[in-house]
Amino acid sequence: MSTKKESKSEFTGWRSIVWPIHNHELKKFLPMGLIMFCVLVIYTILRDTKDALVVTAPGSGAESLAFLKGIGVTFSAILFMIMYTKAANIFKREGLFYITALPFLIFFVSFAFIIYPLREVFHMTPDTISQYQAMYPGLHWIIPIVGNWTYSVFYILSELWGSAVLSLLFWQFANAITPVIQAKRFYGMFGFLGNFGLLLSGPAVYYLSKVTTTMGLSQSEAWSLSLKYLMGMVFVVGVIFLYTFYWMNRNVLTDKRHYDPEAMGEKKKKAKLSLGESLKFIMKSRYLGLLAVLVLSYGVSINIFEGVWKGQIKLAFPTENEYNAVMGGLSTVTGVIAITLMLIGSNILRRFSWRTAALITPCVLLVGILIFFGVVFHNNSLLPEGLKIKEALSQGLMNRELIVFAVFLGLGVNAFGKAVKYSLFDPTKEMAYIPLDPELKVKGKAAVDVIGGRGGKSGGSYIQMGLLTAFAGSALYQLVHIIAPILVIVVIGWIFSVFGLSKSSKH
Repeated sequence: MSTKKESKSEFTGWRSIVWPIHNHELKKFLPMGLIMFCVLVIYTILRDTKDALVVTAPGSGAESLAFLKGIGVTFSAILFMIMYTKAANIFKREGLFYITALPFLIFFVSFAFIIYPLREVFHMTPDTISQYQAMYPGLHWIIPIVGNWTYSVFYILSELWGSAVLSLLFWQFANAITPVIQAKRFYGMFGFLGNFGLLLSGPAVYYLSKVTTTMGLSQSEAWSLSLKYLMGMVFVVGVIFLYTFYWMNRNVLTDKRHYDPEAMGEKKKKAKLSLGESLKFIMKSRYLGLLAVLVLSYGVSINIFEGVWKGQIKLAFPTENEYNAVMGGLSTVTGVIAITLMLIGSNILRRFSWRTAALITPCVLLVGILIFFGVVFHNNSLLPEGLKIKEALSQGLMNRELIVFAVFLGLGVNAFGKAVKYSLFDPTKEMAYIPLDPELKVKGKAAVDVIGGRGGKSGGSYIQMGLLTAFAGSALYQLVHIIAPILVIVVIGWIFSVFGLSKSSKH
């Protein structure tokens, strides 16, 4: 499609706000939206389920998440990047897509139907975990990670799904086939369609977590049944996701009206670099460095916030299905807000500067998280001296509704923050990759998104790990007066990186 045709085809009225897509573009746009939809359905189910598994595991808690992310997820992300970069030198784009996504789907289905029913064979007993925790108090939050190791593997792979499949595979594919002039209209709308996935997966997680508890089953049996339903849903949606990508490669990318490799700058391909050469090249690029700061800052900010918030959830809703129901509620609310913001966000992308659109996410997150921390700090001030919230609740010395209020306030902040991320942060970040040459689009993006994204969350985890070690015996909610200033510094760095990119970017 020619640039002239695009430039002359202006949208007016409600069409420019709600659906800025030409009819002749639907063959390309709708399958991409469906792929985004499927990826987000799976991502949401995994995100909710992984937390319920680990936080409610014997001997575990929200504090274990910091150690699991800081150690397990970080090293797994590095290993994944090494394997992905080597695979990129061997496989073509379509084969690379399949070989990356399929192992994830196979594991998740196997977990629900094979591994979880045999968990007692693989795991330490709860008594053994408690004994080791008493013997090695410095490893209190690490022991349940090892003792319940299959849950830890599930958590790690669920975390990597977001980076490997959503951030890397989907957006790399979109960047490769979407010219800049379409990206400004398409990218916000991809998220708009994709976030309907939250309206499917969120209620599904909530409903299945609730309904299985009414079947007369034990708590363990009800949770096992919920897992089978949820991972079965992951499998079905995963098949649709892979088939849509397969169909696009044969029916869309073969049509020059929708995809012209020469117009996308793929006519002159450079020799592929090795992993070491790629990393050296990336480290010398100020532009990619600023993008890495952007991704790192988001990961650190959201990880610090969620560490405190998830601890509040376990206090108010301690069983697996109760916890998962709250997470399903989060996904549902996020979907509703995200779909609304997608319409606004797509117009912000087209009507305002890239810098204005990119600054909204850090500002919204900063305000919302500080309000939540203020409520948690207030609740802490009401505790009898020397008692933790769990002890105060069990002794009737603290009103449970105060913790429930903090949980649902945090849910609102988290939902709004994620919705702004999907509607503005992701599209602006991805638009910043488009001017790069094909080599940097593939390997530069792999390093920034996988290492930067996971490194960001790991950075937040290391901060929490350091605080939990320095203030032994404390829970994260007791340290919000220390955590809040750290978060402010991180977000200031995020904002500076936006200004730096806006000077270098052509958007």
